[in-house]
Amino acid sequence: METTYDVKIYKILTYKGARKTTHTVRWVVAGKRWREPFGTVALAEGFRSELISATGKGEAFVIATGLPVSHRSKSAAMSWYKFAVEYVDARWAQLGGNSRKNLAKTLTATTVALLRAKPTQFEPAAVRTALREWAFNKNRRGAAPRDVEAILKWVERNSLPVSVWEDPDKADEILRAIDTLLDGRQAAAWSRKRHRRILNVAMKYAIRRRILRTNPLPKGKETTTATKTTNAVDKRSLMNPDQAAALLDWIRRRPRGGKRLHAFFATLYYCGPRPEEAVAMRVGDVTLPAPDTDDQWCELLIHTATPEVGKQWTDTGRIHEERDLKGRAEGETRTVPGHPALTRILRQHIEDEALEPGDLLFQGETGGILAGSVIRRAWRGAREAVLPPHIFESPTGKRVYDNRHTRLTKWLNDGIPPAQVADWAGNSVPVLLATYARCVEGQLPDLKRRLEAAGDLPELPDAR
Repeated sequence: METTYDVKIYKILTYKGARKTTHTVRWVVAGKRWREPFGTVALAEGFRSELISATGKGEAFVIATGLPVSHRSKSAAMSWYKFAVEYVDARWAQLGGNSRKNLAKTLTATTVALLRAKPTQFEPAAVRTALREWAFNKNRRGAAPRDVEAILKWVERNSLPVSVWEDPDKADEILRAIDTLLDGRQAAAWSRKRHRRILNVAMKYAIRRRILRTNPLPKGKETTTATKTTNAVDKRSLMNPDQAAALLDWIRRRPRGGKRLHAFFATLYYCGPRPEEAVAMRVGDVTLPAPDTDDQWCELLIHTATPEVGKQWTDTGRIHEERDLKGRAEGETRTVPGHPALTRILRQHIEDEALEPGDLLFQGETGGILAGSVIRRAWRGAREAVLPPHIFESPTGKRVYDNRHTRLTKWLNDGIPPAQVADWAGNSVPVLLATYARCVEGQLPDLKRRLEAAGDLPELPDAR
């Protein structure tokens, strides 16, 4: 830790912008300029007073951070591993299963990057597993096997202090390591973006606990230039009606559980629920019309989701976690109309399975929740059996979720107003349009006719 007594502190610079006023403390350490903006003049004056007080006491400043040595005391005294475990425990109850899993993945990659040395007595994969599955899992940490305990004790001894984040060069080095896969390739953009988002929240926690003074992660354009992502659906993933019909027919003829799975996939295709919403539906959530009425549209009530997150990440020890609808207020529901073709399928399905109103609409072989592995295996088998090799290898219907993408796109292409589609899908209109705008097609001829009907500019008399 290189230090210096060559410090100069300047007056506070006040900038009055259109939206807010910023008060910036400016100082120079060993010829290097430092700036720290604050939202109020009181905070800026308080920070500047601390710097002046440190120089008055003859305290050295750290060249790498521009701060007095005393400002590093708490972050230097706490190892990153200890902080990460404490942070997991503080956040655990607030997070769902998938969020817990993603938090553990990010902290694992970060902790490995913050080790003093590479493990020689342990396999790198074993170290990552010990961190991800045990250290950063509050429910399992106390029951870690002996070999895992040995690894975690080694990690604790060899973890660098939190203060390394205060060195900008070291922070950049850590982030590069996190963004690099084991084979040396750069991680996917979504993965890099998720790491930044999770670490930003962790740094804010460190600031609240007075372990760090400021967030050391890059801000502004530095955080986005390398991690641009899009939510837009790839048009190639959408299925045409012939492909969807062939896939559903193959699943219906599947020897093991084919009819049950056919009803599930037909619901995804005709109504577009998320898979975790469909597996949570009960028979009583389906309103079927009387067989002798002209209107044979059914209606689905969607009110719960049961995502598959893994039993080690749930408080119940079950693979699935029951939650409210994604992006919606607690207890909120939505209804979706079902095509008459789906009405026939669901009516026959309920009759064949002898289901009661309180039963799960789509069940596994033992009567429980339909497993994600069964769903994915059936869908892959259908694609492999029905689609030509070049289409099977393409994005067309590659994921079960592509049934939802296909349906929402079809609704938009059929002229259903976006507000109505968003309501049926459980999205906001901006998210719906941002996701599916590139997939809307077939309306250009009609749009051209509308524009042409508006007429051209009026003809003006000849000036001659």
